[in-house]
Parts: sequence; structure tokens; C-alpha cells
Amino acid sequence: MGAQSKHRLLQYQKNYREWQELHDGEIPPYHYGTHYSSTMIVASYLLRLVPFTHHFLTVQGNFDLPDRLFHSVKDAWLSAAQINPSDIKELIPEFFYLPEFLTNNNNFDLGTKQNGVVLGDVRLPTWAKGDTREFIRLHRKALECDYVSAHLHEWIDLIFGYKQQGPLAVEANNVFQYYYYYENNYPIKKKSIISQIDNFGQIPRQLFKRAHPPKRVFRSVESDAQTGILVNVDRLFFHNLPNLVPSAQPVKELKGPVGQMIQSDNRGLLAVEKNKVLVPPHNNRYIAWGFGDLSMRTGFIETERILAVYENFHIGQVLCASCPDSHTLITGGTSTLVCVWDMVKSSGREENDRRSFYTRCYTGITRLSRVLAVSTAYNLIVSGSEDQTASCGDLSKLTYVRHCLSTWLQSLLSPSTI
Repeated sequence: MGAQSKHRLLQYQKNYREWQELHDGEIPPYHYGTHYSSTMIVASYLLRLVPFTHHFLTVQGNFDLPDRLFHSVKDAWLSAAQINPSDIKELIPEFFYLPEFLTNNNNFDLGTKQNGVVLGDVRLPTWAKGDTREFIRLHRKALECDYVSAHLHEWIDLIFGYKQQGPLAVEANNVFQYYYYYENNYPIKKKSIISQIDNFGQIPRQLFKRAHPPKRVFRSVESDAQTGILVNVDRLFFHNLPNLVPSAQPVKELKGPVGQMIQSDNRGLLAVEKNKVLVPPHNNRYIAWGFGDLSMRTGFIETERILAVYENFHIGQVLCASCPDSHTLITGGTSTLVCVWDMVKSSGREENDRRSFYTRCYTGITRLSRVLAVSTAYNLIVSGSEDQTASCGDLSKLTYVRHCLSTWLQSLLSPSTI
């Protein structure tokens, strides 16, 4: 953040040289006297959202002067990038997925600025059109664009990598006060350093000693004329006319409509018919449903040999299923129950791999499930219905969480996530 303008960077470089000449190695010189992330920085961004409001008040004691509170995205950017030399804070993850922290739904009395403006919701850029969800959507779209992906390794080098410390950090204008570093060796001032870390944060442990490899990005990018957001120009077919030529040979021949496709690193494109799902991590087996006897079946993809048939598997007809890992199967259907099945391997040989299924269910859904999406990282199950509604459940607790409209999901999630 200290290098957002040439004038600003020259000032930090000057401070580094002057400190070096003044102390002559007794105290390590630095470009930045403040840290880019701390408890106070995070709490100040999230002060409108409970329980972070209480964290802010615990650290600060009160809501502070209104002119110093986070109240405008534009003003926060100008402060960190141009105006305030002691402000180099970076954005927090909530800027890319949580619109609620930008609104004062709890009606906290945040005071009035000297110019008479009463603080409430955070003021958004004009391109957000006053909609916090639109702000998050476009912000996340910018974060996930190819331009950021192509340069992400440079940020990793500064924060976690070989430019974090030493001569290369000096060349990269990336040196902070010594007590911010994880490996500082100043035991005499230990108590003072801990106090500084508690208030101003700590640089993470250095993870990489070499340059981090860049992510391979094959698509070119250009700026959207209306929003300024970088977009993939290859999504516009007229920029890649050769891609419109059909393949001479089919990639995969199936006996029915495509139900699932997976790109495998070592096996190429894998696809199965409708009412089938691949079983990770090897994706050499499938689980099938939709039969007249309401059974579920497992088999090998290559040979299509049936391994096992499970009768009376689900109450009613199964309409959708998801298999997030090798030992978990999730099904939904006409019974409006979402069932989570534990698959227990009962044979040691791959060619005779049979599994026993033990079920756990949760309810709360009022419509039959047509599609399922599962995130093991967030312990989240989303069940979609024909009436354009979605029901969210907790995968670990197997409890119903909430019911929402699909239009709400579309406004919250980025197109790539959908």
C-alpha cells in the first residue's frame, strides 16, 4: 500500500535512509512504522456488525471520533493510498463476501462528522449503485479475475515469501519495524514488543525462501468499459474464432444426457450420464439412481460393471445426489429429506469394492430437492427446488439453517461460484 504513488513511495524510501543514518544499525531501519493488519484495523472495518462491535469497544473504549470511523469506501482508499502516510492497512476478507458489515442494521449511534454528516451505512462507490450486494459481487469479481491471478504470486512473495525480510525486502520497499516480525530476537524488550504486537499486529511467519511460481493463466484480460472491472475477453466468441471449430472426434461418448463432468489432471475429461455421480478422489466409480425399484447402484466407469445394488435406499425417489469425498454421499428427492450417507468400505480389493451405507437425515425443506451443492470446507449443504428456492443445512450438525430465494443467492455469489 505504500507504493500506490511515486511521491508516497519516495517519502518512505527517504524515511528509511534517514533512520539508517541516524541510528547507524543500532535499531533496524524501516519503511513503515505501522502494520497492514491488526485487531484494531479488523474491528474498525466491522464495527457495525455484532459481535465485532463489542471487540471494537473493548479495544477502543468508545466509538471514537466520527471523522476517524470507517464510513466511506472512497475515503478509506484515499487515506490508505494517498493522504495518510501512517495508514497502509489492507482490506479484510469480508470485503469480498459479506455485505452485511457495510450496513448499520443495529442502528448504532456513530455520531456526526464535523461537516454535519450523520454516520450510518458505509458510503459505497457510485458503480455499486447503492447496493451492498452489488458492491461485494463486483469486488469479488475483480479479485477472481485473471489479472489478479496472474500477479497473485507477487503479493505472496511480499507477505509470506522471500521478499518479506532481508536485502530483497529492502529492494521491494517492504520493511516494517523490527518488532512486527515473527522471528525478532530482542529479549530485553520482550514485554514492550508484545504490547506493540497486541495493538498493531504481527507479520506472519515466512513460509517461502524462493520466488513463488505464478499461476498459469491462459486467458487475456481487458477492462470492462462500464464498470472498470477486468473481464475475460475470450468469453466473447469473436475474439477466439478458431475455438468455434468442432472437434473431429468426440471427447466422450455417453448413452444419455450428460449428468456430471470433471476435469482430471491425469485422466482428462471425465463424464457420466444423468442420474449418476462420480466418487472421488480417483473418480473411477460411480453411484447411480432413478431406477423403477427406487434402488441405488454402484459400478466402475470403464467397464460399467455393476458392483452392488442397494434396495429401499431412500424414502421415495432420489432426484439428486452429491459425493464430496470417498466416504460421504448426500441425496435428496421426493421425500423432502436430505440424507447424508456414510459409505463404509467392506472389501479390501478394488475390483470388488463394496460399501455399506449408514444414513443420517435432516428435515426443514418443504419442496422436493432437484439439485444439491456441498461444501465440506464450510460444512454447508444447499438444496435447490423447482420453485426457485434454496435450503441451506449444516453438514456437520445435520441441521436446517435457513430458506432463501435463488435470486438472493445470485446476488450474493459470484458467477464463477454459481
